[in-house]
Amino acid sequence: MQFMIFVGAAVTLVFNIPYAWATVTGRVRPNKVSWLLWSIAPAIGFFAALSKGWTWGQFPVLISFSSTALIFLCSFINRKAYWAIGRFDFICGVVSLLTLIVWAMTKNPNLAIALAIVADILASVPTLVKSWQYPETESWEPFAAGVFNAATSFFAMSIWNFTSLAFPIYLMVVNGLLTIIVLRKKWMKGANHELSR
Repeated sequence: MQFMIFVGAAVTLVFNIPYAWATVTGRVRPNKVSWLLWSIAPAIGFFAALSKGWTWGQFPVLISFSSTALIFLCSFINRKAYWAIGRFDFICGVVSLLTLIVWAMTKNPNLAIALAIVADILASVPTLVKSWQYPETESWEPFAAGVFNAATSFFAMSIWNFTSLAFPIYLMVVNGLLTIIVLRKKWMKGANHELSR
């Protein structure tokens, strides 16, 4: 069981570390707002779940937020990295901050995880839009690895409840959607190439 979790973590690192390097060299241009909030929201989910005790099912979420934090930090080295702070980005930041405050005040892990997921969804929108319009600025590999990493959580779960299930399921959905959106243009190019032959 735990073996699959370590495999998932390794897959995430294998794809996210090259993505971080691609950010440094300018081959991809991540949205800083998304990657910052993607670091914060899973961190909240991880520490909220951790407040009920450590399980190896939380390890993929730990890898998720630590690797996204690495990419966020690397985006400052690349001058071409996106940094579009609009009204919506500001709202995302406020929601993430409110999540931390509410968790600190209520000590309610389920509420904190639910708010973390809302914050993460809002954080995903800038990158979802950018990936749809400019898929060449993104790479699908780290998002596909995110699906696999989150899926490994289920191999180590001994308790099946909202606290343990919510964030891994959410991470699978959002990373799967991002993978499909980034690959969409490549699929379309391949289909057009076949039609033109």
